[in-house]
Amino acid sequence: MKTKVGRYSKFIRPIIVVFDLLLINLFAYLFLGSISNSNYFLFFISLSWIIISLNIEFYEVYRFTKETSILNKILKQFLLYTILCYSFLGFYDKNLNPKEIIIYIAYLLVTITSVKMFIYYFLKKYRSFFGGNIRNVIIVGNGKNANNLESLFEKMPDYGCKVIKRFQFDGNKNDIIKEALDFAVNNPIDVIYCSLFKLTDREEDVFIDFAQNNLKTVKFLPEEEVFVKNQNVEYYDYIPVLSIYKTYLDDPITRLIKRIFDIFFSVLVILLLLSWLVPLLAILIKIESRGPVFFRQGRPGIDEKEFFCFKFRSMMVNHTTEKEASKNDPRVTRIGRFIRKTSLDEMPQFLNVLIGDMSVVGPRPHLWSQNKAYGHRIKKYMMRHYVKPGITGLAQVKGCRGEIENDEEMKSRIKYDIFYIENWSLIMDIKIIFQTVINIFKGEEKAY
Repeated sequence: MKTKVGRYSKFIRPIIVVFDLLLINLFAYLFLGSISNSNYFLFFISLSWIIISLNIEFYEVYRFTKETSILNKILKQFLLYTILCYSFLGFYDKNLNPKEIIIYIAYLLVTITSVKMFIYYFLKKYRSFFGGNIRNVIIVGNGKNANNLESLFEKMPDYGCKVIKRFQFDGNKNDIIKEALDFAVNNPIDVIYCSLFKLTDREEDVFIDFAQNNLKTVKFLPEEEVFVKNQNVEYYDYIPVLSIYKTYLDDPITRLIKRIFDIFFSVLVILLLLSWLVPLLAILIKIESRGPVFFRQGRPGIDEKEFFCFKFRSMMVNHTTEKEASKNDPRVTRIGRFIRKTSLDEMPQFLNVLIGDMSVVGPRPHLWSQNKAYGHRIKKYMMRHYVKPGITGLAQVKGCRGEIENDEEMKSRIKYDIFYIENWSLIMDIKIIFQTVINIFKGEEKAY
């Protein structure tokens, strides 16, 4: 039987983070006596663990990470964590026996190290013996490191990288680059490794633009020690590999923090607003026109995977839902004009947030027809699918909402979407939410 091909680290890391947090709280209860009953202490140790791990990239362990690097991260994490625990307890409970902290840290160190190394070796064996967790890759270009990388993947199956095809520059370079990129689009390729050997800056930009516009991962293989802006150096054995710069939202812990905020905020809105708003609007919508209360439509989400976006129905039932609403659109009902003007039609999307299809803040989910029309026409358009779509977003609070009448209006939206993705912070999310509420009360010209 063929083993399912795919990457599972995006699921494994959040689970490991939650498991570690449970361990540090459980062991505190077992070994630190009465202090473990303090909510302040439990909050402090949990927050401290997360902050330290973010700073030293404790959970940034990949298939090419060396054992020595993992052990180094573990030592750094526990050294800083021990210092913070001693500092807090010295201030909060001076009567606590220092031996209790040593025992607590020792048990925690042994357990977390054992679990971390077990998962690391288990995944290696899983890739090597069962052919699972495989990434399909292509290698483009010539050069020593390109040859070495191909040999490395063949000799070390525990890396879990299968070279599907090699494209060498034996003829016209531009034609070969085009052939390689077309192959990556038409086949299930996870990563493109491109040699920088005799590759011009313009040709390198072609690969970067391709990655941003096609949701593909591109990594570069230098032939000498180089420093490249917005790129990180990784080592596969002794082979240097340059990865395009990652944003904050690429980090699994950051995504977990954003997800926790989304769940908390969406539950709050559902309990305080939707609990009474749904029956009220349901009556008004049903009185005016026949049809369902809710409108459900497929939209492209993260990684361009389809999800079904919920709204209160604001139009007469029709067969032109792939056409966005325009000013004085005859399809829009009277109650529909009101709920669209006040953005109340978007409120059911908090259910999308709760189930994980959307985020409270992010690029707005476009129609599939818009994706097809603008996907390859506007540079960096597809980068908006790097993150979950949002109920509101930076583009919307900056006035880019409603009907899109020309390419320039779409370019303005994409500019704000990309800025949000590359500069995300929780504070930015909160500011966008506040600005959205203000705009609802002020009214917006293109909210129709």
